[in-house]
Amino acid sequence: MGRAFEFRKARKMKRWSAMSKAFTRIGKDIVMAVKEGGPDPDSNSRLRAVIQNAKSVNMPKDNIERAIKRASDKSLGDFKEVLFEGYAPHGIAILVETATDNNTRTVANIRSYFNKCDGSLGTSGSVVFMFDHTCNFRIQKSDLDIEELELELIDFGVEEVFEDEDGILIYAPFESFGAIQKYLEENNLEILSSGFERIPQVTKKLTEEQVADVEKLLEKIEEDDDVQNVYHTMEE
Repeated sequence: MGRAFEFRKARKMKRWSAMSKAFTRIGKDIVMAVKEGGPDPDSNSRLRAVIQNAKSVNMPKDNIERAIKRASDKSLGDFKEVLFEGYAPHGIAILVETATDNNTRTVANIRSYFNKCDGSLGTSGSVVFMFDHTCNFRIQKSDLDIEELELELIDFGVEEVFEDEDGILIYAPFESFGAIQKYLEENNLEILSSGFERIPQVTKKLTEEQVADVEKLLEKIEEDDDVQNVYHTMEE
């Protein structure tokens, strides 16, 4: 098992830790998906993926339907995806993915978190190259032969396929998402969830005191309502 497996294992207990935060994030994902491709999941592959993710965190069906209906309202403002890059104390690189309807507010908030915690907000391109942008799918366990599945998916760029207690995980480059989603659906392999992650190419080990300094900044960023995901190069 490789880097994607270790990364997933380290983040598993942290991601979507607060249910209300998870619902807020997915609600924004629904809005962006509907604005991009319409409210019909049958013809909108991005919306299908978001609905799968909503179900995976037990978001009620009524909530999902309300979010789709609300997103279809033309008077509703759109969310813009904005990526922030910077450094935490002790040379730890940080990437912050946001979805915002007020970029001025978001920029001011993110900058203030870095400043208050002895970090520094960088310019575009300053740290993003330190992370591999990947896509992932979790599919239902079955009598599938994992090695055979991996061979089938190599042509789609898949880099890792492994099993955990919740299903079978597939990792591939970001740009392979659409082709893999199509393959899984056409072969009736049930997708439990899917998404994108940025995996650090190299991580840095810190002392307990240094970890606390970095965690202070990470917590402030993750609490912001505009923030969708936070990635860093600190060894976990």
